[in-house]
Amino acid sequence: MTNMGWNEFKASQRLALRFFLVPLICCYGVTTQGNTVPGAPNAKVANAQRSRHSRNAARVTVGLDVLEAQRFAPLRGKHVGVITNHTGLDAQGRTAIDALTHAPGVQVVALFTPEHGLGGKQDENVSSSKDPVSGLPVYSLYGETRRPTDEMLAGIDALVFDVQDAGVRFYTYTATMAYCMEEAAKRKIAFFVLDRPDPIGGEIVEGPLLDADKTSFTAYFRLPVRYGLTIGELAQLFNEENHIQCDLHVIAMKNWHRNYFYEETGLRWLPPSPNLRTLKGAVLYPGLEILQNGGVSVGRGTEAPFEEFGAPWMHGEDVAARLNERHIPGVRFVAANFIPVAGLFAAERCSGVAIRVLDKRAVRPMTMGMEIASILRQLYPDHFDVQKMMFLVGNDQTIRQLQEAVPAREIVKGWDSDLKTFEAMRRKYFLYK
Repeated sequence: MTNMGWNEFKASQRLALRFFLVPLICCYGVTTQGNTVPGAPNAKVANAQRSRHSRNAARVTVGLDVLEAQRFAPLRGKHVGVITNHTGLDAQGRTAIDALTHAPGVQVVALFTPEHGLGGKQDENVSSSKDPVSGLPVYSLYGETRRPTDEMLAGIDALVFDVQDAGVRFYTYTATMAYCMEEAAKRKIAFFVLDRPDPIGGEIVEGPLLDADKTSFTAYFRLPVRYGLTIGELAQLFNEENHIQCDLHVIAMKNWHRNYFYEETGLRWLPPSPNLRTLKGAVLYPGLEILQNGGVSVGRGTEAPFEEFGAPWMHGEDVAARLNERHIPGVRFVAANFIPVAGLFAAERCSGVAIRVLDKRAVRPMTMGMEIASILRQLYPDHFDVQKMMFLVGNDQTIRQLQEAVPAREIVKGWDSDLKTFEAMRRKYFLYK
């Protein structure tokens, strides 16, 4: 074939290929846009996803980072005691202890730690010790004493609290903070809270209000079980409503909003205690933890604490079926067997129920907890003791109604009046929209 003939042949091939590919490309474009390709998002979905991402694009800046940006100005010239644990980290992963011990003009005198110790791994009383890095004394506030003593506070003129909370009334870190605030007030010691997110959001309040005669280390103040406040906002409420009147300073976060759950903050989740391992568990925790004293395992000693519950005497399939019949918002239940390696029913085979979270914003864990308690009392009255739930529920009327077989939804409805009153109170202490 001559060169001219060969060139004409190649040109004709290119033309044929072009006529073949153009319709194919056009068809592919229409198909993708129409979302008939499996797994391909349509334009509206993609735009909504981008919109959500853009709204949450600004990473939350916690109080410790804000203090660092201020070059520790509020603490300069002070002798400081730091109440913290493994959750007190800045954006670079540096601990509050490291940040404050190297802060210009700040002298750290002592460290204090709440339940579970400085590393957040101990599940029993914690002994005081010495920090191997800084050489500072580490005073346990979950051992021989729950409050800092004169000896512990000697030479301190400011206390700094930096601990991640769970957003739940009976989580003891809030009581540790309040006790330290009380002791600071007695001694004219300034108290600084480096704020952190409420991991289950700041919009929803749930559960019965604590009875006035039931305050304790697991129930410091008359709150509902889920109070919808950051630790800094809660400190303000305690200070005013419980008349502590300490010299309180909250170092507020930046970019946190009340509708944020923890995964929307851009921050890395660090389990604040040994069993509160996952964000799913954090959402379910308020409603499951109240059940344990009644006589069921809530997953402690398993790979999924606060994501399942059960007991050797339970029939998980029956319980799951009854729960699903009640159409509890945001969750679904499936039968699951497990053997805890520690905690209640350790080394025993438990027939139980695993909880699937379908929509975390729709979940009302206290409603869920009441429904579970109602079914367990009905099916297993000889094994499940509703009265023992009082320790964490903290409300006589709620326990009495459970014992009298009042439907769970009526029990929950009965909380409305108290929750409206609490809502008006808590709004006075909002630091964020």
